[in-house]
Amino acid sequence: MRLRIGYEIVYECPQAVPMIVLTHVHYSRVSDLVAPDYLITVPSLPTEPYRDSFGNWCVRLVAPPGRTVIAADAVIDDPGLPDPVHPDAGQLPVEQLPSETLLYLIGSRYCETDRLSDIAWQRFGSGPSGWQRVQAICDFVHHHISFGYPYARATKSAWEVYHERGGVCRDFAHLAVTLCRAMNIPARYCTGYLSDVDVLPPHAPMDFHAWFEAYLDGGWYTFDPRNNDRRIGRVLIARGRDAADVPIANTFGPNRLAAFRVWAHEDDGHSPLLPG
Repeated sequence: MRLRIGYEIVYECPQAVPMIVLTHVHYSRVSDLVAPDYLITVPSLPTEPYRDSFGNWCVRLVAPPGRTVIAADAVIDDPGLPDPVHPDAGQLPVEQLPSETLLYLIGSRYCETDRLSDIAWQRFGSGPSGWQRVQAICDFVHHHISFGYPYARATKSAWEVYHERGGVCRDFAHLAVTLCRAMNIPARYCTGYLSDVDVLPPHAPMDFHAWFEAYLDGGWYTFDPRNNDRRIGRVLIARGRDAADVPIANTFGPNRLAAFRVWAHEDDGHSPLLPG
């Protein structure tokens, strides 16, 4: 299966504003790209790519005063299979975890493991471990939170999500990540594209999506508490401890987000979705 993926983001700036943009397909999927996701700017701007400490591809640029468009339009091969399921995957004791996973076992900006630890153990401590425990956490988060963009705010943490019971996909992921870490399961935050392949309409407006990966039995496995289903057409952009590590854009000056659209659907071979 081939997917067409891309985005168009428009900023209006009263002055020159440095930015860091994190929108490139993750290096683990680069070999699947049929048409690369070149970053395009209007007006044409100098850009400087680099890898962050998590290995994600980032781009530095300076948006001039006025209107700046940042966009990409790509085609990627996808296996067309749902996220894999490994219900027998076990949970490793902390002392047996690889050192590189320990970063994803402790609290971070939006994932306050200290504040949610008692709640996690009360809810999930007596149940099964491993895959079944992570799935139980996803089931709980999926039903505990009401989805809605009016609930979103940039500063909302897992503790606040738990008590307010409303949020968007990043909030679902933050709460699940925090509960997993509190149960001694390494969990890392992911962002990327998610298609609506094999999903019955009506479909919500397309957006970048957030999910997480849990470390079980020596590997990282995908979980999506917002949808709580094994989806088709998931394309990773970046991984980190939480959303603070992998924002779509970091801006260092005054600006207004004037327009934003994302697409991820089966490629029909038609002309690109970006304006000429």
